[in-house]
Amino acid sequence: MDTTVVKTGTEGKTWGGGNQPLKASYGKMMMWFFIVSDALTFSGFLAAYGFSRFKFAEFWPIADEVFTHVPFMHGQELPMIYVAFMTFILIMSSVTMVLAVDAGHKMNKTKVTWYMFLTIIGGVIFLGSQAWEWATFIKGDYGAIQTKGGNILQFVDADGNRVALRDFAISQHKDRTLHERKNGIWFTNDEADLPSYTLNEVIAGFEANENLLVRTQLLNEEGQKTVLSRTESLEILKTNGKQVVEGANLHVNEYGSPLFADFFFFITGFHGFHVFSGVVINIIIFFNVLLGTYERRGSYEMVEKVGLYWHFVDLVWVFVFTFFYLV
Repeated sequence: MDTTVVKTGTEGKTWGGGNQPLKASYGKMMMWFFIVSDALTFSGFLAAYGFSRFKFAEFWPIADEVFTHVPFMHGQELPMIYVAFMTFILIMSSVTMVLAVDAGHKMNKTKVTWYMFLTIIGGVIFLGSQAWEWATFIKGDYGAIQTKGGNILQFVDADGNRVALRDFAISQHKDRTLHERKNGIWFTNDEADLPSYTLNEVIAGFEANENLLVRTQLLNEEGQKTVLSRTESLEILKTNGKQVVEGANLHVNEYGSPLFADFFFFITGFHGFHVFSGVVINIIIFFNVLLGTYERRGSYEMVEKVGLYWHFVDLVWVFVFTFFYLV
């Protein structure tokens, strides 16, 4: 008996059913939904950063003075060089991912294996570089003085070059004790680890070096930080100095506004977590490729799906790089 198939009004339309709406598999569609939602999250974070920077524009740290370090090249000022290297590595890992997806379409297991391996290596290098950058940012290089109003005072020579506290502070060899429970104080939340120098040691060293000046975090009309006269420098240190600040954390920031450090740790950390997740997923896919899982399935679509995520992570970094390091 012949069976007649009755076509409904929705059959043949894009959303009429089946497991491939918009000519994409269920897995790809879900990956796109995730990417869109995650993009909105990053957009919110970057928008908050933009608004905060606009509000405190005259106090915001200058990126060229913050990110100047390169591994194994201590003491040299090379603004943005290492950050540019990190960005290049991540973009190249996106290229190798494209090549892996293309090789998957051609069912070339060998090339997929090698390109996935190179993508993983690129991700690991980026994560290691970001960890080093965080460590350098947290440790600091020059040190500064925080005023009673929360502003940051840095030190420069007569030519405007930054001078580190260790280069002029005079150690007074006095015992300093950090408050702890065993000292009779049960709890205190207003004291961090002891800095290398006290405020008095910094002031004494400043007085002994007449070529030193104080530079505030306030930007002038030319976009440069304001340098005080010798008299003004001594006065603000003695009357308004509060504590020595070394490096940056969620409470203080020797480079300027603490908000900069807060956003830096949160946004770059959130992105770094995405890169780490991508590397873990890539490693899983890599071993599946080695085991021939996708050869047996007759499709390397899983490589393509993880590739979408990896490209998204790379694209987000372009915006993070622009907001934090270039603008």
